[in-house]
Formats: sequence, C-alpha cells, structure tokens
Amino acid sequence: MRAEIIAIGSELVLGGVADTNSLYLADELLKVGIQVRYKTVVGDDTKDIEAALQHAVGRADVVITTGGLGPTQDDLTRKAVARMTGRRLVLHDETLQRITQRLTARRRRMTSEQATQALVPKGAQV
Repeated sequence: MRAEIIAIGSELVLGGVADTNSLYLADELLKVGIQVRYKTVVGDDTKDIEAALQHAVGRADVVITTGGLGPTQDDLTRKAVARMTGRRLVLHDETLQRITQRLTARRRRMTSEQATQALVPKGAQV
C-alpha cells in the first residue's frame, strides 16, 4: 500500500517551522505496514492544496494531510478537501463538544472561529 503525506502551511514551505508531523506520521504508518512513497509540502492556498490532493489521490492508496485545520483564516485544508470531493462542510457535533471541553478546561470560551475546527466534509468519518 502506497501512502502520501501532504503537509500544509506556508510556514513549512518558507522554512520558518520544521515539519515534524510528517516524520511522526511516516514512522507510525511504517509500523502498520504502510510505506510512505511521497511527501508534498504546500502553502496556504486553497487551489494549491486542491491540486496537491488531486495529484496525491492519483498516485497513492492512502492520502494523509497535516496542518491547515486550525481556527484562523489561513487554515484552508477542510475547505480544499470539501471542494475537491464535491461535498459541503457540515458541523460535526462530537468534535465541537471535544473542542468545547478542551477550551473549558483552559478557562477559555468557544468562539465562532474555534467552532470552524469542527466543520468536516459531509460524510467524512472522524
């Protein structure tokens, strides 16, 4: 089985932040017999993320993304996946509850920006 990891974030492309997530994921995948054959790093641009995803699904059996899922405007992964798959984003209640619990434990309140982290393409398994 061939896998591709797509690391998303302009900070990764520009070298301001080291991509340790991909290293961890590749190691964990290897432990279960999945060989990472490709790694793509793409900046915070919806069209570029979509293009990377399209390319990856054409050459890998498993595609894993890392990054671009936070609450800020440059976190575009969910939007790109939804557009590429032709699915709309829907609120995933269980994820929203988990985010709320984490924020509450830190004595912080849920904001609309934080809630965007619970949006997933319709039909996605979380």
